[in-house]
Order: sequence, then structure tokens, then C-alpha cells
Amino acid sequence: MEKHYFEDESYNGIDFSQHPLPKGDYENCSFLNCILEGINLSGVNFTDCTFDGCNLSLAVLEGTTLNNIQFIDCKMLGLHFEQCSKFLFTATFNNCQLNLSSFYKLNLKKMKFIKTNLGEVDFSEADLTGALFDNCELSQAVFDGTNLEKADLRTAANYSIDPEKNKIKKARFSTEGLIGLLGEYDIDVR
Repeated sequence: MEKHYFEDESYNGIDFSQHPLPKGDYENCSFLNCILEGINLSGVNFTDCTFDGCNLSLAVLEGTTLNNIQFIDCKMLGLHFEQCSKFLFTATFNNCQLNLSSFYKLNLKKMKFIKTNLGEVDFSEADLTGALFDNCELSQAVFDGTNLEKADLRTAANYSIDPEKNKIKKARFSTEGLIGLLGEYDIDVR
């Protein structure tokens, strides 16, 4: 199968479920208000790309490369990021809906999640060293064997993190957020 190379391209308002995205390498491309819901992105390589206002829910990401990607105002429900290529996996999520997605065992060092809904997201065994959760919703997010050392959760809300099952050395929390660290102990904090 022939692989294509696309550089500095802009895609605006395209429904890729109706007009399939060609397999290939996309470098410095922008996707604005595009629908990629449920499409197969296996083996597609994205480098220095921006997705703004796109719907990528339930897209297949097996072997997909996400290198220095910006996701802004995107709907991204049920994505399995652990299936992406681990090599150079870097992304920033700003004002996105990532509910029910999984980052299982991924290296997410210094990853930035800004104003993003991360409800029921699986961060089990992920390395979130130095990650930023700026004004993020973490209701029912799973942290199990997760490295959160030096992570910043001061403005994050509704997380439940067991300090005995996760590494939290030098992680930053707000006073109001401490209840999210004590939930396992069934104590009353007022």
C-alpha cells in the first residue's frame, strides 16, 4: 500500500468518515472542525499537527504516531492512547473531552492537560512525572501504580488517588484537593 506525505496542509470541516483520510505522514498540518469519529488511524504518523474543534471519539489508534500534537476543544471519548506508537508520544490537551480514554502504561512525562475533562480515564501504571492538570475534571479517573511525582494537580478537581498505590513525591495539591488523597481512609474531613 502506498504511503503518502503531507506537509503544511490545512483541513477544514471535513468529515473523514465520508471522505477517508489517506494513510501517511502528516507534518505541521492543521485539522479544524473535522470529524474523525470512529475512523481507523492505524499506522498514520502525525508530527507537529494541531487538531482544533475536532471529534476523534472512538478512533482506532493502533500504531498511530502522535509527536508534538496540540488538541484544542476536541471531543475524544473512548480513545486507547496506549495503542499508539510509544516512540516520541507527546501531546497537549486544551479544553478537551477525554472521558473513558486510556493512557495505560504510557510515558506522559510533563504532559499538559488544560481545562480538560478526564472523567473515568485510565492512568494505570502511566508515568505522569511533572505532568500538569490545570483546571481538569478527574472524576472516577483511575490512578493505580501511577507515577505522579512532581505532577501539578493544584487546580484539578474530583480526583481520588491512593498514596499507597501511587508515587506522589513532590506532587503539588491544593488544600481543598487533599480529600482526594484521603478517600481510601474513610475519614471525615471538614
